[in-house]
Amino acid sequence: MAEKKLSKHPYIHENCNIMSSELGKFTEIGLYNYFENVKFGNYSYSGEFCFFQNVEIGKFSSIAAMVRIGPTDHPMNRPSLHHFTYRRKMYGFDVEDDEEFFSWRKEQISYIGNDTWIGHGAIIMPGVKIGNGAIVGSGAVVTKDIEPYTIVVGVPARPIRKRFDEETIQKLEEIRWWDWSHDIIKERFNDFLLDINSFVNKYYRK
Repeated sequence: MAEKKLSKHPYIHENCNIMSSELGKFTEIGLYNYFENVKFGNYSYSGEFCFFQNVEIGKFSSIAAMVRIGPTDHPMNRPSLHHFTYRRKMYGFDVEDDEEFFSWRKEQISYIGNDTWIGHGAIIMPGVKIGNGAIVGSGAVVTKDIEPYTIVVGVPARPIRKRFDEETIQKLEEIRWWDWSHDIIKERFNDFLLDINSFVNKYYRK
């Protein structure tokens, strides 16, 4: 088996369906992924069987298998939830579908921050914002915004702790290492193996 090597061109595995989406450099899309209206930041990757709709994903996001982001809503205020009310043409009820409803669903954008980790089988609901550096535990269902560098677990997802103290988090947010160029990250690679305090002290500028 040939060694896998990422490049400026996205690495897309077999049996993926990618529509109306933008894929960044050094990205990897797992087997049997479905992307619709997705922005996928540089260096991010997804595992197998992921399903993303209407989401902006930052750089260096690590997304495990079977993650669902942005499951679309049904019209809960109508007499029926069923999609015959908006996919009307399929049933012969109208010559046009309910494009206003489809537009509304498309506008419910989820945001996944930079350097995030989304665990196996997690679900992130439409319109939710996940902060930089956050971790979403396996199987969690995220219904509310998550602050940067926070670890959440459970159904519904709840915070259990921050990865670092508030001062360190604030400094990381200002350093924004994920915006460094590929060459700079390569040059400073060994610094990413340092403890967090050494890294922050080296690169934080008041």
